[in-house]
This record gives sequence, C-alpha cells and structure tokens, in this order.
Amino acid sequence: MFRKPSPSSGVPIYVQIKEQIRHAIETGAISAGDQLPGIRSLAETLIINPNTVIKVYRELEQEGVLEILHGLGAFVASCRRSLSRAEEIRGAQELVHEFVDTLKKQGLAEGEIRRLFEAELAGEVQRR
Repeated sequence: MFRKPSPSSGVPIYVQIKEQIRHAIETGAISAGDQLPGIRSLAETLIINPNTVIKVYRELEQEGVLEILHGLGAFVASCRRSLSRAEEIRGAQELVHEFVDTLKKQGLAEGEIRRLFEAELAGEVQRR
C-alpha cells in the first residue's frame, strides 16, 4: 500500500510517510476504522527505522487523523473532519479532471497543461 520513501528527495522520511497515509485517506484507499500496518511490519516493508513509524503514528494521532489503541494497533480516525476533507479532495479531483479534459479539447498537450498548473501554483506561493 505504501511506497518506500526516498532519502534523496530532500523531504524527511517521516513526512513522506505521513503524506502517503493522508493521501490514502483523502483518496479513499483507506477509510475510517481501517487498521494500519503494525509498526514493525511497516518499518520492515519500507526498510526504515521502527522509531520513524512510531513518530509518524504519534503525530497523526495528535492531529486527529489516527487513533492508537494500545495492544490493538493504529486505526484511521472516524472524525468528521477527515471524512469531509476526503470528500473535498474527491470533489477537487473531479474538477481537475474536467478542466484537463477541456484543455485537451482546446489542443493543449499534457506537458503544456502540467507547466500551466505548475506556473499557477508557483505564482500562488509568490503572492503569499
């Protein structure tokens, strides 16, 4: 389910794993109540230190994304916030899909569309 983190990406490994878990929840790959892999199991699968997995699970628990049940494991929290956020992401995916289709119908290539999105996002960062 989770990809091996890239140590050369410049993004801390624990942040990469946190983002993978968040993405899996937002896209519906895992949902409220689903159990995440055990600490040792995930650490062995991703070839990382178990302390990194512990840090990820603790931070996500503090953020209300996960529930840790001692002796049972880590579960996706069933709070409304994560569900509504997942719904927002799915709605945004549909908008992006429709927008990309429209741009393709206008004759733009995928690379051109990608550059337009990246330029717009870079402009957003500079305007802040």
